[in-house]
Amino acid sequence: MSTTRVAIAVVGLMMFASLASAQALGDVAKKEESRRKDVKAPGKVYTNENLRSESGGPAPAPAPAPQAGATGTQQVPPSPSGVQPPKEGDKPATDEPKKDEAYWKARIGKTRDDLGRAQTFADALQSRINALTTDFAARSDPAQRAVISTDRQKALAELDRVKKEIAANTKAIADIQDEARKANVPAGWVR
Repeated sequence: MSTTRVAIAVVGLMMFASLASAQALGDVAKKEESRRKDVKAPGKVYTNENLRSESGGPAPAPAPAPQAGATGTQQVPPSPSGVQPPKEGDKPATDEPKKDEAYWKARIGKTRDDLGRAQTFADALQSRINALTTDFAARSDPAQRAVISTDRQKALAELDRVKKEIAANTKAIADIQDEARKANVPAGWVR
């Protein structure tokens, strides 16, 4: 009889705790709703003009609007594409980085690191597939075999994806070396 009473007491406590947490959650929802009603202005909206330029420098500050009767330089309205014409004395901006030895070594190094990481991951996946295959053969329970089979299929699909990544990285290395050869880059820079 005492175990029944204990069970009833535990169930009662659980019901009380769930009701208390549901009531607390309702209070939180009401507070959040009232907080949202009090917020008048939306959050800050970022545009391309707010963001830093690709060169890493700060974005140019927006030009002040010309005032009525003001003298001085006349501002050129922006073109439809948003690109301002260059001012006198401005150097043309280059989008390409300087392709020196550091550039080529960093580029080929990153691609080789990606290839090495993918090859290591492929080896680990193959090891996992082998272990799952052995485990599948050792099980007689159909439910356990089904779970193992599903895990093995997922690992095989991931291995297929990683093999494609390895092929892409291998091709990228060959492409970088070919590009460097065409640009008359010393062979030591892309080894």
